[in-house]
Amino acid sequence: MKFAELISTVNDALWGYVLIAALLGCGLWFTIRTRFVQFRMIGEMLRLLTDPGTPSEKGKRHISSFQAFAVSVATRVGTGNLAGVATAIAIGGPGAVFWMWVTALIGSATAFVESTLSQLFKRHHKDSFIGGPAYYIRHGLHSRWMSVLFAVLFTVTFGLTYNSIQSNAICGAMQQAFGWSPQWVGVVLAGMGLIIVFGGIHRIARVSSVLVPVMAIGYFLLAFVIIVINIEHIPHVLHVIISNAFGVEQIAGGGLGATMMTGIKRGLFSNEAGEGSAPNVAATANVSHPVKQGLIQALGVFTDTLLVCSCTAFIILISGLYQTPELNGIALTQSALQAEIGSFGSVFVAVAIFLFAFSSIIGNYYYGEANIRFLTPNKGVMVVYRIFSAGLLVIFGALATLELVWSIGDLFMALVTACNLIAITALGRHVFRLLDDYRQQKRRGIKDPVFHRQQMPELEKDLDCWE
Repeated sequence: MKFAELISTVNDALWGYVLIAALLGCGLWFTIRTRFVQFRMIGEMLRLLTDPGTPSEKGKRHISSFQAFAVSVATRVGTGNLAGVATAIAIGGPGAVFWMWVTALIGSATAFVESTLSQLFKRHHKDSFIGGPAYYIRHGLHSRWMSVLFAVLFTVTFGLTYNSIQSNAICGAMQQAFGWSPQWVGVVLAGMGLIIVFGGIHRIARVSSVLVPVMAIGYFLLAFVIIVINIEHIPHVLHVIISNAFGVEQIAGGGLGATMMTGIKRGLFSNEAGEGSAPNVAATANVSHPVKQGLIQALGVFTDTLLVCSCTAFIILISGLYQTPELNGIALTQSALQAEIGSFGSVFVAVAIFLFAFSSIIGNYYYGEANIRFLTPNKGVMVVYRIFSAGLLVIFGALATLELVWSIGDLFMALVTACNLIAITALGRHVFRLLDDYRQQKRRGIKDPVFHRQQMPELEKDLDCWE
């Protein structure tokens, strides 16, 4: 059996029998236990985007809530929104879009739980904070072996395999739009990435806080214009999505499972809810209560899937090109836009995918860096990781096939997600208490709720912050 076929077989087993049930089950449980926090507190989520946070101590360089939101959205809003959605539709049919929506609506509660935990168990680190699943597994579950396992899996998943996917998408888009050689595009990407990642999280935060709004607004405006022009087709598009998600034809043909699996896989790759990624940057924010970053990151899931992914899906389905067998991935998105607005569409997607995916590359790098720091303080290891993450694996993605990079990404995504879901399910009770405390303070008229570790005496010795 070939290497690619072996990975595909393992992926089918993991996703077909384990991950789908775990993701949906955890999401529903957290939704119920938090009393539908992702829907009831949307107004508070939007308000917190402008929250200035707790003033930093002298000599400290903490990042704001918005910067933490921008970095996490930078990794969410990327290849998954353009190439991933197209791949989901091409393989699973239009019904896959519905299951991407379900993953986001339910998964936002999971995102809330994991990011609140990362804030609760964050640690002081030089001039900033550091945290994430490896830290709440170590200090919350008191399981060193599991925290090390997660850190290794996560570093490989985000810092290495995901960056090859982003690079593959950029190179494919540039080749189709301009005829540029993937090899040289990969080399240029690697050089740019290395320049930025050697600047640290603060440079990443500054770059992301500029790139994310620009690329998102530009893409939203273009998608909005296309949807308005084709507004009469939207009811049909929605009908196609829903009927394909539950259609008799799909059930009779055994295709419903494939549609669900594809939609949930691509939805998770895009919004990362439950995967343990956003908590790494959520922990760096300087806020007065852990729940604040939980709410911010739940909003990030909505922004990614319900807005950006839906824009791509509508454009592809309006064009009707999803029924063309030879079109897949970023080529399908480019062709769909080209069908609607002419040759400019292909060029626009190439530029958009560059901004989306490049911001994801530098964001993914930081996620891996946080876990390398957890494993070892050795600066030499960090230098090697930076070279591999932003350099060599970016070049590998430029040279590898689309099918290979996505298969490797799916495999490690399944492994790291399973590890994180076990941890947050065991630690969820702490989040429920924090959410109750936050709501009670708001009901008492406190506009800016504050948490101190003395409020949880059983955890006081495990918490490094919240004095």
